[in-house]
Amino acid sequence: MSDWLIYGANGYTGELVARLAVARGERPILAGRNRSAVAALAGELGLDHRVADLRDPVAVAAMLDGVRAIAHCAGPFSDTSDPVVRACLAHGVHYVDITGEIDVFDAVFARHDEAVAAGVVLLPGAGFDVVPTDCLAARLHAELPTATSLELAIRVGGGPSRGTALTGLNGLADGNRIRRDGVLISSPQGHPRRRVPLPSGEREVGAIRWGDLATAYRSTGIPNITTYMALPGGGRGAGLSSVLTLGPLRSLAARVVRSRMTGPDPALRARTTCEVWGEVRDAAGGIATASLVGPNAYDLTADSVVRATRLLLDGVAAPGAHTPSSAFGADYVGTLDGVRVTA
Repeated sequence: MSDWLIYGANGYTGELVARLAVARGERPILAGRNRSAVAALAGELGLDHRVADLRDPVAVAAMLDGVRAIAHCAGPFSDTSDPVVRACLAHGVHYVDITGEIDVFDAVFARHDEAVAAGVVLLPGAGFDVVPTDCLAARLHAELPTATSLELAIRVGGGPSRGTALTGLNGLADGNRIRRDGVLISSPQGHPRRRVPLPSGEREVGAIRWGDLATAYRSTGIPNITTYMALPGGGRGAGLSSVLTLGPLRSLAARVVRSRMTGPDPALRARTTCEVWGEVRDAAGGIATASLVGPNAYDLTADSVVRATRLLLDGVAAPGAHTPSSAFGADYVGTLDGVRVTA
């Protein structure tokens, strides 16, 4: 019997995790709601499978029977995280997911004491959201412990999967966020803006609501955090995100995503990369910067999920609710395939 399970294994990212796990000699159980899709993938990979609807607590408990960890890959996590976390706490199962949703991070972190009491690790955001950014933030904070502001910028090549795009559209409804004096506040979509020296060159970036508004704050305690994304076309057309906050247009976009979008194919992933840049400052004028380059964000995610789950099974992290850097240290991102960190 396997000691871990992948839920949402038939989804875009879940399948990448499953295939990579098998390539590395792991034998996870595959699980999801879609019986035929999960069974087909499990049959191809020679793995056991289970079927469960997360709305059914009895089915979720049965799904976790005999496993020690779950890699949860079925979003949006605002809908799916809580029933899995509850079951993990009740049955002593480590929890890993790939969310980037701020409210989900905060909800999981609020259960830290329960996780300690249950002897399990809760690790949300074990993929591109938010391993590179969280680890870079922790590295910069260690270099400048007096830092009072943190800025992080990302550039992602290759385009999103269907699930990522739908989660992003849902996030637009709640508007943009930045953190000031320890508090999350609203900010116009794409603002503030600035130019930053990403490894591939200087680019204009606009503020987005990114998981590090929760995770980097927990990892570092820095009270002022802004997270940015490289703007397409140098910022031209950046107003589209504001337009898509309108309900009818967002619904139309969601229908298009569901009918047409799948995710980057292997060839596209192989020729695209991700980048992160970070900067911290303190009240005395101190400053520290760092950046990293990695493979396509989905390949990085699959790599990290497989590694992180095995590390939890091996007892590397203490029980509790963690960020990637609090679980494994700021240098964890540098252990992932194809990642290069520069000061």
